[in-house]
Amino acid sequence: MSGLAFLIPIALGMGLLGLGGFFWAMRKGQFEDLDGAAQRILIEDEEDME
Repeated sequence: MSGLAFLIPIALGMGLLGLGGFFWAMRKGQFEDLDGAAQRILIEDEEDME
């Protein structure tokens, strides 16, 4: 029983940390251009052709 008293707050803290990180990334605009990032990998750069 004492193990649960130790693990439950740690799990809740890690969940809140992950949720905070997600909201921070949303506020910084990390998820604004999802299609552009997916297509950039397929486009060849001209300076690589040299």
